[in-house]
Amino acid sequence: MTTSHLNISEKYRPKTYPDIIGQDSAKTEIERFLKEFPKKKALLLHGPAGVGKTTLVLTAAKENNIEIFELNSSDLRNRAKLEEVLKPASMQASLFKKGKLLLMDEVDGVTGTDIGGVPELIRIIEKTSHPLIMTCNDVWNSKFSPLRQKSRLVELKPLSTDQITLILQKVAEKEDVKESLHFLRQLAIKSQGDVRAALNDFQIHVLDSTGSTDYLEPREKEDTIFNILKAIFQQRKDFLDIFDNTKMSLDEILLWIEENIPKEYQGEALAKAYHALSNADRFRGRIYKQQFWRFLQYQNIFQSAGISYAKSSPISRFTKYERPQRILKIWLSNQKNAKKKTIAQKYARYAHCSAKRAMKEFPTIKLILQNNPSAYQTLKLTDDEIDFLQKQ
Repeated sequence: MTTSHLNISEKYRPKTYPDIIGQDSAKTEIERFLKEFPKKKALLLHGPAGVGKTTLVLTAAKENNIEIFELNSSDLRNRAKLEEVLKPASMQASLFKKGKLLLMDEVDGVTGTDIGGVPELIRIIEKTSHPLIMTCNDVWNSKFSPLRQKSRLVELKPLSTDQITLILQKVAEKEDVKESLHFLRQLAIKSQGDVRAALNDFQIHVLDSTGSTDYLEPREKEDTIFNILKAIFQQRKDFLDIFDNTKMSLDEILLWIEENIPKEYQGEALAKAYHALSNADRFRGRIYKQQFWRFLQYQNIFQSAGISYAKSSPISRFTKYERPQRILKIWLSNQKNAKKKTIAQKYARYAHCSAKRAMKEFPTIKLILQNNPSAYQTLKLTDDEIDFLQKQ
């Protein structure tokens, strides 16, 4: 056994694409992004912790023989720091006369303390001379709306139990550790798709001379919406704390439930489920109108147990749950209107009229701009705004 107190997850971090198990589609998307730059100047990798977001970017830089400039957003939470560190890096050429890739890890932190942080990051993205890849856990947080519009989104999903077991087998072999496949699989199951957590637990075992397996107790982890939906539709568990272990709001959960009820219920059960959902929404409305938060327990009951008991007995099966189309339609509409609004504002400043008037006369302004491409530069339109006009 060769292991010391060196962190195993760092010691065996993959160095090449073939070393990375899983995330094949993400590899393809990163390569496409680098090849097509500057068509899109930023890419946003999102997914839960320990699925390989940072590793993929570091590996991409090595595979393409380009310099990596790595930043952690915990040190760049505000506008001043972004201007001081990231902005110069985004404009300066590589020291080694080769390409450069900017990595901004854990970009969730930028939104934490300074309201000017995200707008400054957007400005840097618009002007950067080098591809910028950011990583985050929850891309659907409303604070990320401007970044979603400016970035190509790539989702990384948790690795399967089999994939993590294979990773642990490879590490055990390199460390000359003899462990049963069953034990390694138990570590993989406990990790819930988090490779880093599985490797950390493996290291604890390797270094633990007592042979204790207490750390194989299930790891508390944030519930995903898919686990919540499965619990409501198929499991009939204790519903009192079903929403306590998720960061998603009850309003958003309600939309997910509404979208997926028809996948699990039919006939009379479908009607009962929607009736329970309607009651949940009624109490939700009373909470907002009267600010009487004791109604929240009733919303919770109707939104969970009420829907679960709409059918006579739960049926356990695989169901592919879908993201609420209402959220997607609102997001697409907001994206479209946001581009229209920024173009109208830029035109209004140039034409010395109000932005409200420019929005009202946008169909005419659109035709003027489409027939005079030189105006794009005059108004300093971004690539996304020009693309929006050309597709109209």
